[in-house]
Amino acid sequence: KLTTLDPNFSAAMVDLMHEIDLNKGDTVAVLLTGSMPGANIAVLTACKALELIPITITSVGASQWGANHEDFTWLDMEAILSQNALIPARSVAASIGGRNDMGRLLSLAGRKIIQANIEAHSLPLIRKTRLAENIKERMNLFKSYQEIEAFDALINVGGGVASLGTSFNLKLLPPGVVKRSNVVDVTRPGGIEGVLAKFAKENVPVLHILNIKSLTEQLGIPFAPIPHPKIGTGSLYAEVRYNLPVAAICLLLVGGSVFAVGYQSKRKIKEHLTQHEPDSLL
Repeated sequence: KLTTLDPNFSAAMVDLMHEIDLNKGDTVAVLLTGSMPGANIAVLTACKALELIPITITSVGASQWGANHEDFTWLDMEAILSQNALIPARSVAASIGGRNDMGRLLSLAGRKIIQANIEAHSLPLIRKTRLAENIKERMNLFKSYQEIEAFDALINVGGGVASLGTSFNLKLLPPGVVKRSNVVDVTRPGGIEGVLAKFAKENVPVLHILNIKSLTEQLGIPFAPIPHPKIGTGSLYAEVRYNLPVAAICLLLVGGSVFAVGYQSKRKIKEHLTQHEPDSLL
């Protein structure tokens, strides 16, 4: 979670989006939780930088060190970012999150606080009686914008159960770019298929932002750096620099070659003029 607060993590998200060929005007489905607000911000600001159109659904519940302050949930953060034009769009719906996506293992008071927060932001509440129904409701919401196969990508942040379901071993799903074959390889029978798997099986490109340590190793960026690196520095960035010694040597070689060719040409012309006999033409 500390890693995702590094502003350069946003650049990593841009890099991943380029990897799956996202371009200006593309529409992406986005699944967020309250557990990694830094990663949420990184994804949404990357969407803004690339001028993508995110359709976002949020699970408000958060794990330790996430957006778990009752007066400052992820939806509150998202609203501030939107008001300051730092992200392209806000969530279109939200759920309580937590166990079974319905806040189980939270106290009744905790569930009421989250529900009240969702209502305060005037968002539709996803709250059915079963996890599978909550997943279906998310799919229906996305379909209300366009067909699932028409989305240019799905971006999942965090380990929300509605996003990932219970149909495969979460530890075996690689972070970063996820292919349909990755999902098929770790699927186990009898589980509930989450939104990520459903999109992947429609051959929609997927970005999975979880297991941050593995992701940083994959991207070549520092894990939990203290202090944070300067913005715009690191292996993600390219800086054009000219090697002056090499350029000087090349200039001398080219200059020398031009001089040598010119000298030889002048000498040949002079020899030709000296040996030329005008009377031989008569």
